[in-house]
Parts: sequence; C-alpha cells; structure tokens
Amino acid sequence: MITLLRLNILLKQMQIDRFLKGEIFMVDFSELRATGLQVQYYLVCKRKLWLHSHQISFEQDSDKVLEGKILHEQSYNRKKSKEVMIDQLIKVDLFDEDYIGEVKSSSKMKKADRAQLLYYLYVLKEYGIHRKGRMHYPKEKKVEEIHLTDKDEEMLDEVLAGIKQVIFEDKPQKAEKLPYCKKCAYYHFCWVGEE
Repeated sequence: MITLLRLNILLKQMQIDRFLKGEIFMVDFSELRATGLQVQYYLVCKRKLWLHSHQISFEQDSDKVLEGKILHEQSYNRKKSKEVMIDQLIKVDLFDEDYIGEVKSSSKMKKADRAQLLYYLYVLKEYGIHRKGRMHYPKEKKVEEIHLTDKDEEMLDEVLAGIKQVIFEDKPQKAEKLPYCKKCAYYHFCWVGEE
C-alpha cells in the first residue's frame, strides 16, 4: 500500500525528472532576487535551496513548519506590524520605526537565522530604510540585537552569488547527511530507501 507521503515524494521526483529532461521550466530566471528563506536555506542545505527554489516543496506537510507558523501567530500579538511583505521579496515578522524582527522557534540554526535577518536589513537599506534588527526566540525567552555592518554586506553579496549558482545548476546537489536532517521537511524525500 502506498502512503500519502510516499505518493507525494514520488510526484516530486517525477517533477524533478521532467524538469531535468527540459519538459517543464519551473523558475523564472529573468530576474533572480533572493528571498530571506533562500538565504537561510543556502546556509543550511544547498539541496533544500535548489528544491525549494524550483517549487519542489514539502513545507506544507511539515509539523515543524506548522509549529513555527503557530508560534508566529501567537507571539508578539501587541505588535501592530506583523508579517510585513516588502516588494514581494521579503516578509518581515515584526516591523516598527526602530527595529525589524524575525521570530524563530529555536536558536539551533542561529547563523542562518542571523543571515536571514541581516539580509532583510540589507534589502531595506537598499530602499533607503535604516533599521536595527532583533532576533526573537520566544520559546527560549531570548532576544538578540543585530546590526548590519560592511562585513555583513560583503558576506551577503557572497551568499547571493552562491544562491544564484546553486539555483542555476541543472539538478539538486546529492543529499548530504547533516545533524538536523531528521527534523527537515525534506527528510523523507532525500533519505527514503537510503537508510
């Protein structure tokens, strides 16, 4: 008997096969502008970045992603500006006259989380909006202040070039076993039949 999850994985694999054969074109490369999620995925897992960027997504089936969405909805209810979409490019969790904030359920991916928030500050700076950042980990009762520096901007330029390189590859990178794979929404896609 085929499970719904296995069927979903098979359909996604068929979608990749059709893409690799040139039968379907899933990404408009005419103007590549990275999202905050792509910045985060670049630092976490380049295979996940490629799959997500080619509309091969498992987040809608992930309990961890659902948990994060609930945390976002329930945290910082007094804030007036929550989930602010800017130029169909970045979605800032919290926004006020001094700060922008990103809400995460855990600090385990701190480097990637920080880069995502720095990227938001970088994009806003390009629009002439200068803010400081705050990384919020409500379950851990932690708030970390983030400032965009010249060194951070150089790092982000390298990340953006790297994102473009990964996305333009013909196929996703081979799966690489990382410490956080088992909690990833793509785990079954990458590792079914491998263990």
